Amino acid sequence: MPGHDQFIGIPGGARPRGGGAGRRPHGRGRRWWQFVLLGVMGCTIAGGTTVAGVIWYFSRDLPSLDLLQNYQPSLVTTVYSDDRQPIGQFFIERRILTPLAKIPTHLVQAVIATEDARFFDHPGLDYIGMMRAAWTNLRHGGKKIEGASTITQQLARSLFLSSERSYERKIRELILAYKMEAVTSKEQILETYLNQIYFGQGAYGVASAAQSYFGKDLSKLTLAEAAFLAGLPKSPSRFSPFTAYERAKKRQEHVLTRMVEAGFITEAEREAAAAEPLVFHRPSNEHLAPYFVEYVRQLLVAKYGETMVYKGGLQVHTTLNVAMQKAAEAAFASGVRELDKRQGWRGPKRTVDPTTLQPTQVASYDKPLRPGDIVEGIVVKVAKDHVVVQVGTETGKLAFDDMAWARRVLKGSDPAVDYVILSTVKQLLKPGDVIDVGVKRVGRDGLQLTLEQTPLVEGGLIAIDPKTGAIRAMVGGVDFARSEYNRAVQAHRQPGSAFKPIIYATAMNQGLSPATQILDAPVVYEQMEDGKIWKPENYERKFHGMVTLREALAHSHNLATVRLLEKVGIKNVIEFARSVGLTSPLPADLSLGLGSSSVGLLELTSVYGVFLNQGVRAEPFAIKSVVDQFGQVLESVDPAPRQVIPKETAYLITNMMEDVVQRGTGQAARVLTRPVAGKTGTTNDYINAWFIGGAPNLVAGVYVGFDDRRSLGHGETGARAALPIWIGFMKEALNRLPVVPFEIPEGVTFVKIDEATGLLDEEQDDEKEGGGVVELFVKGSEPTQVAPRRLDPTDFYKLDQIPEGQPTVEGSEL
Repeated sequence: MPGHDQFIGIPGGARPRGGGAGRRPHGRGRRWWQFVLLGVMGCTIAGGTTVAGVIWYFSRDLPSLDLLQNYQPSLVTTVYSDDRQPIGQFFIERRILTPLAKIPTHLVQAVIATEDARFFDHPGLDYIGMMRAAWTNLRHGGKKIEGASTITQQLARSLFLSSERSYERKIRELILAYKMEAVTSKEQILETYLNQIYFGQGAYGVASAAQSYFGKDLSKLTLAEAAFLAGLPKSPSRFSPFTAYERAKKRQEHVLTRMVEAGFITEAEREAAAAEPLVFHRPSNEHLAPYFVEYVRQLLVAKYGETMVYKGGLQVHTTLNVAMQKAAEAAFASGVRELDKRQGWRGPKRTVDPTTLQPTQVASYDKPLRPGDIVEGIVVKVAKDHVVVQVGTETGKLAFDDMAWARRVLKGSDPAVDYVILSTVKQLLKPGDVIDVGVKRVGRDGLQLTLEQTPLVEGGLIAIDPKTGAIRAMVGGVDFARSEYNRAVQAHRQPGSAFKPIIYATAMNQGLSPATQILDAPVVYEQMEDGKIWKPENYERKFHGMVTLREALAHSHNLATVRLLEKVGIKNVIEFARSVGLTSPLPADLSLGLGSSSVGLLELTSVYGVFLNQGVRAEPFAIKSVVDQFGQVLESVDPAPRQVIPKETAYLITNMMEDVVQRGTGQAARVLTRPVAGKTGTTNDYINAWFIGGAPNLVAGVYVGFDDRRSLGHGETGARAALPIWIGFMKEALNRLPVVPFEIPEGVTFVKIDEATGLLDEEQDDEKEGGGVVELFVKGSEPTQVAPRRLDPTDFYKLDQIPEGQPTVEGSEL
C-alpha cells in the first residue's frame, strides 16, 4: 500500500501535505458506527423503515457494477491527415481516455480539493460532510446551500443513474457508492471519474477539456489552468469563460483557495496562479475539409457501424494533404465568387434600422481581421466616393471602385438576360444594409473593403495522386453548413467536351493516330425511334473541313468528334470507358460524343489519372488505415495499381491533351510553366463548366454549376468558369511537388508528316525547312507512303527566267 505522501498512479503524490490518515484496505474492517450511521440516515429518509428493509428494497434493481470493473466509455474517433494532423472527430461524448498516471498531479489535486477533500479517507460516503451540509441547509431555511456528494457518488450517478432529483435516486446513489468502494480501488474510481465527468463545451474527461478550453495536451497544463478546469464540473455552463468570464475567474480562485486549505499548494503558489492570465481557446466553427471528413465518416459507418465510429475511439489515418486542401478551398471559393459577381448584384442580405442598431445585430469577430477575410458588415453612411461600413467593433471604407462590379444588378433568375446596368454604384446601398465585405487592406487609416456576396452557384473539386489513387484534396460545395451534399462525389452532371478524351483514346487504342484526318462539317442524323432530327453543331457555329484528331481535340470540334465516335463505334467507346474506370450509365447513341451522359467528378478525374499515369489505374481511396483504441490495426490500404490500357495509348491521348493547354481551349493553364495536360468541358446552355487535367504526379478535376441546372450565363464555358479554379489550385499544389515530364513509352515513335494529308513528309530531316510537322505514332502504325509533292510558287517560271529569244504573249500574267 502507498505511504502517506504517495498515491499509486499519481506522480508526485496527490495527498495533502502534512495531513490525512493512512489508507486502509477497502471492503474490510469497516467500523461498526459507520454502519449504524448509514442505518440512521436510511431510517430518517424512509420515515422509520428499518435499515435492512430500506437497503433491501432499493438494492433489488441496482445496476451491475461490471461496468466499473470493465470501464469502456464512449470515446472520440479522430480523423487525421496524411501528416497526422487532426482534421475531424466523430463522437457522442467527446472524450480522450487517459490513464491516471498521465494526468498531472496538480489537476488531480485541484479536483480532489474542490469536489471531495476527504476522498482518501471515506468509504464512498462522507458522513461528516453530510451532517455539515444538512446543518448548513437547515440554518438557511431548508434551502440547498451546500452539498456533500463525494467523487464516488458523482461517479455512481454518472455511470449508473439518471439525473432525476428524488429521494429514491439519492438512496440508490448512496448504496452504489458504498458498494463501488467495496469492490474497487481508489485509483480506479479516481481515474474513471476524471475520464467520465462533463466539463462543458462538449468535453468529457480532463484530456478533452484541456483541448477544448486551452487547445493543449494535459501534460502542458499550468496550475492556473488546472484549477480552472477543476471548477467546471459543478456547473459547466454557469462557469463558462466564454459567457461569464468574471464568474469563471472567481470559481478558479475558489479552487486555488481550497487547494491551499487541503495542503496541496502554498499561499505563494496560489497567488502566482491566480495572477496568471488565462488564454482560452475559443471554439471555432471553421473546419478544414468538412466534405472530405463527412465522406470518410460515411465510409466508416458503412464498414464498422455507428456504434464503433461514434464510441469506439478509432484513429483514422487518411490521404488528405492539408496544404493542398487549403489551396483547393481557397481557389474554389475565389473562383465561384468571381463567377457569381459576373452574374450580377442581388442586393443586401437584409436591412436593419440604423437608428436603433443593437450590438446583437452586428456580427462580432474573435480574431483580428486580415486581408482576404470575408465578413459581414452594416452600412453606416454613403459618402461622396465611398461607403462607410461597420465590421464588428471597427469601421471601414468601401470605395466605389471596389464595388463597381455590382453595377450589373440581377433582376430575375437567369443571369444571362435578367439584369440591368446602373449608371452609378451610389444607388446600390443605403444605411442599415447588411452586406458581405472582403478585407482588402488593414492599415493605420482603418479597413479598406471590397463588396462581396455569397455565391449561389455550386460545384466541386477533387485532386488525386494518379500513381497511388490517394485523394489529396476534396471540395464538395461552397459552404458545408449551407449544404452537406458532396458534389465532388455524389453529384452526376453532364461533362460536355470533358468526355471527349475517352473517345479519342479509344481511337488511339484502335490504331488511329493524332495525325488521322477527320471531317468537321455539318451532319444531320435521324433518330429511328421517334423520327426526330439531330443536328449537332460546333460551339462557334463554324466548320473546319478536314482536320487532324489532334486539332479536333485541342479546339474541341463537336462535329469531328461525332464523326470519330461513329467511326470507332459507340460500343467500343463504352467498353473502353469501363476499362479505364467509368462506372456511370452511358447512352448508346451518338450524343455520347458531346458528353451527354451524367458522370461523377471523382470517377471522371480518376479516368484522366489513368491517361496521365501511362495507362495504369489506381483506385481512388481516402482512408489509409484504421486503428482501434487498443492500437490494433483494423484495416490498412496497400495500393495495387494495374495496367488497364497500353502505355502507348495513354501517352498519345495525354500528348494531345497537352496541346489543349498549349494551343487549344485550355491555354490559360500555360501559366503553370510545367508539363500539364487537360480538357475543358461545357454543356448546352452553359449549364455545367468543367476542367480536368494534371501532371504525372497530380490530377485534379473541377466542375461548377447550379444545383437546379439553370444556366451559368452566356459565355461561361469550362475555360472561363472552371479552368481559373483549377489553375489557382494547381499553382499552389504543384509547387510542393517536383516537376515531372510525361514519360514517352518505347513503343511510341516520332515521324515528320505532311499535315494536310497525314502522309510522310518527303523531307524527314528536322533540321531542314519544310512544310511538315512532327507527329506521334505507335510503332508500326506510322505512314509509309510519302505525300505528293505540292507545288510551290518558286516552281513557276518567272519572266526574267524566260530564255532569251523565247516568244512572249503581250499582256500575259504568270
